[in-house]
Amino acid sequence: MLYYVLKIALTAITIVAISEIAKRSNMFAALIAALPLTSLLALIWMHLEDAPSEKIAILSGQIFWMVIPSLVLFLVLPGLLRMGINFWASLALACGATAVCYLALAPLLKRVIMDH
Repeated sequence: MLYYVLKIALTAITIVAISEIAKRSNMFAALIAALPLTSLLALIWMHLEDAPSEKIAILSGQIFWMVIPSLVLFLVLPGLLRMGINFWASLALACGATAVCYLALAPLLKRVIMDH
């Protein structure tokens, strides 16, 4: 139980730290947010839980391929916001565009990452 509390606390602290840093420096917060912290934490937790190296390697490779369509969100969201569209509407549209990209790339992603 304590282990799960530690996992949750470290993950939450990371997210809160990024939002607090953004109040002072957008560039530094963006740099930290762009780091694959969530992925690194997941890989570390897997290792600490004695997951086989091959399972960690597969997840790491799959994360790479899943990042590509997710980049659409970071292209669409700022464009919509700069057009004066409300934040929540912009976020919803950017998430929708990202989902469309995942669906469009699903056949390729399935062949590339699921065959492992």
